[in-house]
Amino acid sequence: MKVNTKPRVTLVGAGPGDPDLITLKGVKALQNANVILYDALINRELLNHASVEAIKIFVGKRKGFHRYSQDEINKLLVKNAFQYGNVVRLKGGDPYVFGRGSEEVDYIESFGIETEVISGISSAMAVPASQGIALTKRGVSESFWVITGTTSQNKLSNDIYLAAQSTATVVILMGMSKLNEIVSVFKRFGKANLPTAIIQNGTTKNEKIGLGTIDTITNVAQQKELGAPAIIVIGEVVKESAKLRLFYEEINYITK
Repeated sequence: MKVNTKPRVTLVGAGPGDPDLITLKGVKALQNANVILYDALINRELLNHASVEAIKIFVGKRKGFHRYSQDEINKLLVKNAFQYGNVVRLKGGDPYVFGRGSEEVDYIESFGIETEVISGISSAMAVPASQGIALTKRGVSESFWVITGTTSQNKLSNDIYLAAQSTATVVILMGMSKLNEIVSVFKRFGKANLPTAIIQNGTTKNEKIGLGTIDTITNVAQQKELGAPAIIVIGEVVKESAKLRLFYEEINYITK
């Protein structure tokens, strides 16, 4: 291992799960890293890009299980940067989309350590695209919301109430534990028939999908045993997908 004298931390977005969906710049950063701190949701195949001499530290967080707290991760980043010089923080999706990347950068830079952020492809866009769902489509949806389903206080985000009143496509991350509440909000605003998809482990070989409407999606999730990590996509664009259109055409035929 060639230890750099100048401490540096690079936050790299690993993408949504498919190991091919990482940027070339991200791969180069992994190749040059002396230490890699990686999350639970990254595809382990990405670590093959690193030098065999690179130190690899798992710092993943899952619901109910934290190998390290965020404060401990921050301190590990600083410690390893001073000791080994070139550190990569490999984060699922994009570091700045519900990835706490800005918190890490603020902490690291407070020690005078140089940082860089290499964007990743967020699951919020890549996972719907893998199922042919266009988040915006002329004449159907003019915008989209990307919302966390669960806030840091473990409550449903208030933005869900605003999104449910719009005509925008709504993409909810980390929302499976709040699915019943989300459904209740959309029903309150008369959206019971709005097409809804849940995609678990999107872009990976373990991908599972459940289709329905706001009115039926809870039952679908139970029947198909869908759980985290998953994204919830709500909006008319779901039934516009060439891959999914037949399902909604059949529903429409049956209900007529």
